[in-house]
Amino acid sequence: MDIRKITSVADIILTGAAEKPEAEMIVFEGQRVTWQEMKDRAGQAANAMASDGVGNQERIAYLDKNGLEYFELAFGCGFINAVTVAVNWRLAPPEMAYIINDSEAKVLVIHEDFSEQLATFESDLEHVQRIVVIGNHDTHISYDDWRNAQSTDCEMTPAGGGDVSMQLYTSGTTGLPKGAQLTNDNFQALFKVVKWQMTDDSRNMVVMPLFHIAGSGWALFGMGCGATSIMMRDFDPVPALQLIESEKATHAIFVPAILGFFLLVPSEGIDLSSMELIAYGASPITQDVLVKSMEQFGCQYMQVYGLSETTGAVTQLDPEDHDPGGPREHLLRSAGKAIEGVELKIVDEETGDSLPDGEVGEVWIKGNQNMLGYWKLPEATDEALPGGGWFRSGDAAYIEDGYLYIHDRVKDMIISGGENVYPAEIENALMGHEAIADVGVIGVPDDKWGEVGKAMVVVAPGSEVTEEEIIAFARERLAGFKCPQTVDFVEALPRNPSGKILKRELRDPFWEGRERQV
Repeated sequence: MDIRKITSVADIILTGAAEKPEAEMIVFEGQRVTWQEMKDRAGQAANAMASDGVGNQERIAYLDKNGLEYFELAFGCGFINAVTVAVNWRLAPPEMAYIINDSEAKVLVIHEDFSEQLATFESDLEHVQRIVVIGNHDTHISYDDWRNAQSTDCEMTPAGGGDVSMQLYTSGTTGLPKGAQLTNDNFQALFKVVKWQMTDDSRNMVVMPLFHIAGSGWALFGMGCGATSIMMRDFDPVPALQLIESEKATHAIFVPAILGFFLLVPSEGIDLSSMELIAYGASPITQDVLVKSMEQFGCQYMQVYGLSETTGAVTQLDPEDHDPGGPREHLLRSAGKAIEGVELKIVDEETGDSLPDGEVGEVWIKGNQNMLGYWKLPEATDEALPGGGWFRSGDAAYIEDGYLYIHDRVKDMIISGGENVYPAEIENALMGHEAIADVGVIGVPDDKWGEVGKAMVVVAPGSEVTEEEIIAFARERLAGFKCPQTVDFVEALPRNPSGKILKRELRDPFWEGRERQV
């Protein structure tokens, strides 16, 4: 399949079913679904949604872990030009209800595993006219019965390039989640230029949650190339490695936390030689984890940087730029160069001026992948999309020789005694310590300096290390003002589904009761 000819989400399944109807499209928990079977199911889902009043550009909500039903609904929405809203299943019930209500979804498809949460928020739903349960439920119709009552033949609603096909809600680390509206044109722009080396013969791992662009976006890209998707309901490192071997997976996208998990579990005897390319991104990676992961898999690696609001990747660090121990080793700290059709600039937050190479500021992104805007939030949209086709990322970075170097989220920067300190730089240094399995650095209040760095450390299994040893290790590698002043030891760090450390959760206890948070 030629992904460059795909103009909408519906095009993916229509093209696949026409070109290779009996080929495997998705392998999931022992099921092997062909392209034609998926097209038929999507037609049934489209008719079911339409019968429940879902019209042109209206929303339906999906609340479950990764499953076949998501794609039946996504392609079904494509057929009737409706919009999918995948809800983060890790949220608390009130947060789930907020997204469902905010999106004005008319239909909610939810798995029986979340029946307890449903019971908590069902009475608060404002727009939902039909609740469909994957599995069994005492009150609501089962998904299979709901879908199978319909014909596979579906009347298509024409879709425009500017029509929204997917609404992804941001992780909400700085307040209520915002619905990023991604259009057919957004996906077409991504499909035309990104080179992730997939073909009809590729077997693509889909393990990231589908409510995240690294899950749904990556899966749709692989499908658009004609690849077979090897999907896991929920990520588990050992079964994931075993699945790579048994299904001879060739491609995957993993967040750095997953690559780190793979290094901590026994993988001896598991054949990973089928892997051709691993893309990674969504959160900072330390060089130590990256190099060891490259040794573990022995395939090509490609770093990508992007956001939900940019339909995923806008930069790419190519395999040839992964050169540990070589003359290009310094590029491993980079997120790569802007992909075709994307412009980047670094902007001074105070003045709004573009900054020269080497100076840290906010990353602004220009390109056809930038979202339409935030659903029902005109002020937030205007702030994020200030004009001229630019999107404000909220990430702090600098550019050198065309390569983008991410420092941190602007909001996570520590200002200590007037000096800007970027936690990602400290974390990268500390991860070189063999006794540290994971680390997050935050700013905590200090009467002298305003705030100072604190390292929250997860100790590697079987290792021991003291606070004094960690601070001394940092002082050997970083300027004194960058080094953490204190160390706390924790069992695990809170992360969002894309692998980013939830710095706010780490910071809040230390700033409680203070008028200022910096």
